[in-house]
Amino acid sequence: MIAALAGHRLARVTCLDCGTFSVRGGQRVIGIPAWLLTTDRGAQVLVDGGFPPAYAADAAAAASVDGLGSFGELIGYGPQYAVAAQLALCGVSLADLAAHVLTHGHIDHVGALPLITCPLVLTAVERADPRPRYFASARPPDWPDVPTLRIDGETRLCDGITLLPTPGHTPGHLSLLLELPGAAPILLAADAINRHSEPAEGFPDAEDPQTARASADRLLRLVSDRGARLVCGHEPADWPALPKAPAALAP
Repeated sequence: MIAALAGHRLARVTCLDCGTFSVRGGQRVIGIPAWLLTTDRGAQVLVDGGFPPAYAADAAAAASVDGLGSFGELIGYGPQYAVAAQLALCGVSLADLAAHVLTHGHIDHVGALPLITCPLVLTAVERADPRPRYFASARPPDWPDVPTLRIDGETRLCDGITLLPTPGHTPGHLSLLLELPGAAPILLAADAINRHSEPAEGFPDAEDPQTARASADRLLRLVSDRGARLVCGHEPADWPALPKAPAALAP
């Protein structure tokens, strides 16, 4: 566990706007979220981190190196969408973080990895990759040299933050169940359900569609059984109305 979070309770959930991406020439336009989880004692936990720092300097040049243009392009991306700038909207710096949770190692989630000094939290399966999965065959980033908590099953990070391994999109993907006092739970599915239509489409973006369906079924049961609010990883219809930093999603 993370010692700095012992005895803490989740108190605030904030969506960080890490840019907008047009998939395959406008097939769909998606938001790129990261999340800031604040506890009742003021600890800050970052979930994911948007695109790598090179994109803030010159997104087109970075995409040409990574080959991202074969999948789509960032729209109007600039330094204001980098994870450090988004945290600053909340009065938080990277140095303030108590932990960084990585749902999986794809290019639009790993932007904080070269910047953090706090403990990294991810599944043991995802961390077993020699490098983050990034994009297609590209694997440029290293894992950061920081204390790392590798989880193998459902794990409570602190009161109100539960990590749920949800393999399929990647072998080591994880989602988060967030519980605030007096409110319905929030289920951050990340790319286990990256859009509401994905189950009906057969999980075409998953590395293992059959396993992805099993993970999604588990999450949807939680939504039904617990009355949780499902937040998909990249649902085009939900993104414009989702409150962004410095406003909180909850409470």
